[in-house]
Amino acid sequence: MAAVSLRLGDLVWGKLGRYPPWPGKIVNPPKDLKKPRGKKCFFVKFFGTEDHAWIKVEQLKPYHAHKEEMIKINKGKRFQQAVDAVEEFLRRAKGKDQTSSHNSADDKNRRNSSEERSRPNSGDEKRKLSLSEGKVKKNMGEGKKRVSSGSSERGSKSPLKRAQEQSPRKRGRPPKDEKDLTIPESSTVKGIMAGPMAAFKWQPAVSEPVKDADPHFHHFLLSQTEKPAVCYQAITKKLKICEEETGSTSIQAADSTAVNGSITPTDKKIGFLGLGLMGSGIVSNLLKMGHTVTVWNRTAEKCDLFIQEGARLGRTPAEVVSTCDITFACVSDPKAAKDVLGPSGVLQGIRPGKCYVDMSTVDADTVTELAQVIVSRGGRFLEAPVSGNQQLSNDGMLVILAAGDRGLYEDCSSCFQAMGKTSFFLGEVGNAAKMMLIVNMVQGSFMATIAEGLTLAQVTGQSQQTLLDILNQGQLASIFLDQKCQNILQGNFKPDFYLKYIQKDLRLAIALGDAVNHPTPMAAAANEVYKRAKALDQSDNDMSAVYRAYIH
Repeated sequence: MAAVSLRLGDLVWGKLGRYPPWPGKIVNPPKDLKKPRGKKCFFVKFFGTEDHAWIKVEQLKPYHAHKEEMIKINKGKRFQQAVDAVEEFLRRAKGKDQTSSHNSADDKNRRNSSEERSRPNSGDEKRKLSLSEGKVKKNMGEGKKRVSSGSSERGSKSPLKRAQEQSPRKRGRPPKDEKDLTIPESSTVKGIMAGPMAAFKWQPAVSEPVKDADPHFHHFLLSQTEKPAVCYQAITKKLKICEEETGSTSIQAADSTAVNGSITPTDKKIGFLGLGLMGSGIVSNLLKMGHTVTVWNRTAEKCDLFIQEGARLGRTPAEVVSTCDITFACVSDPKAAKDVLGPSGVLQGIRPGKCYVDMSTVDADTVTELAQVIVSRGGRFLEAPVSGNQQLSNDGMLVILAAGDRGLYEDCSSCFQAMGKTSFFLGEVGNAAKMMLIVNMVQGSFMATIAEGLTLAQVTGQSQQTLLDILNQGQLASIFLDQKCQNILQGNFKPDFYLKYIQKDLRLAIALGDAVNHPTPMAAAANEVYKRAKALDQSDNDMSAVYRAYIH
C-alpha cells in the first residue's frame, strides 16, 4: 500500500503481511503503550473484531477512497460484518451531525426573527422605546434559551463521555487522552451491540503495558480473546501474527477458517515429510483448508489415509521437494532431521527458489546446519517447531515458533493458519529451536512434578482424585494438568506426546544450558526420572507415564 496522509480519527483499511485489508479507525493507544521503533505507524482499532495493533503508515489506506476495491477482493462473512459495522458507525455519526446542524439552524432563525420584530420605527419614538424595552427582554429570554439548549447538548452526550467530563481529571493525564480513547466507544460499539455484530464485542484496550524482554520478539499484543474451557475447536480458532520490531507489531485475525473465507489457501504446492503424531494432524488440516499437498513417510502405509483425503504421494523426499514449492518436515529428533536430507533425500530436490521448512524439535546447532546446506544449494529455509500434542495437532490449535527466512514465513501464512492458532516469528535461525526446547523443558519438568505429587498423595493416604480437584480449583488449573492427571488416575497412557521425545527435549535443553553455563537443576532432576521411566519400557507411552517411575 502506498503511503498516505492520515490523522487521528480517520477510517482506514489496515493490512498486515499477506492478510487481507481490514476496516478500522485510527485512535490513541493506551498511554502506557510505546510506539514501536522504526517506520511511522498508527494505532488502529478494527471494526467487527476485538483486534487492535500498530500498523505501518504504508500499510494503511483511507476507507472511503478504497471501499469498493476492498469489497471486491474480500468476500468473507466476517469481513462483510466488519464493513457493516463501519457503515452503521457512519450512519450514527451522520445522524448526530444532522441533529446538531438542525438545532443550530433553528437557533439562528429564532435570533433573526427576534431581531426583525425588534427593529425600531423612526417615526414613532414612543413605539421605539417600547420596542427597545421589548428587545432587551427578548434578548434576555434568548439568553435563557441558549443556556437551556447548552444543557440539552450536554444531556445528549453518551453516558461514558458525560461521566468523563463530570469526574475530576487524574493528575498528570492530558485531557486529549481522555477524549481520544473514547473515539470508538461512543458510536461504533453501541452500533455493533445493537446489530447483527453483537457476537463480536469490541473490548476496551488493555491498560497494562506489555514488556519486551527478547530483542528478537518485539510485539505489543493487546487483544484478549475468549478461550474454550476444555474442548478446542479449529472452527473458532484465532491467529496471532507477532512480528519483529521493524514491522507492524501484532494483529489477531478475525477468524482462521475456510468456512467464512478468512483463509485463502496458498496457490503454492505444499510437500510434507513425516506423518507421526504431530504430522498427521497437520497434513489433515492443510487438506481440509484447501491446500495442495504431497506427502511422504518412512512407513509408506501411513500415507494411504491422506491419499484418500486428496493428498498426492511422493515416493521419496527428493521427489516431494522437486515437485513442490514449499516442503515441510516434521520428524522425531536431530538424527532423523539430518537423515531425511541424505540419499534420495531433500538435498537432491533442492534447487534455487525451493523452500524448506523444518518443524522438528531439534537443537540450535542441528537446525543451523540444516539451514546452511539448504541455502548453499540456493534454497530458502525456515525453522518452525510446534508446541502442542496430538489432540491440538488434530484440532489445528498448535503454537508455531518460526525463525529464519522472513519472506518464507509470510509465504507460509495460510499453512500456519490451517495448522495452528498462534504463530511467532523469532528472528534468525536457531532462536526457534532454543525457545522450543525451553518450552518443552518447562512442560516436562511440570509433568514430572505432577506425577511426584500424585504418588506422594497416594503413599501418605491422601486421595489422588481430591488432589486433582483441589489443583483444578487453584492457580495451577489447566487443560494440561487435568488431562495428564486423568491419564494417571485411569491408567491410560496412550501416547499424545511420546515420553521418549519429552526426555529427548529435556536432554537437549540441559545441553543448551551447559553451552551458556546456565544451571538447569530442575530439568536435570526431571530428566533422571524420565530416564528411569524409559528403563521401565515406557518410551512409547505418553509422557504422563513418567508416573510409573515413582511407583517402581
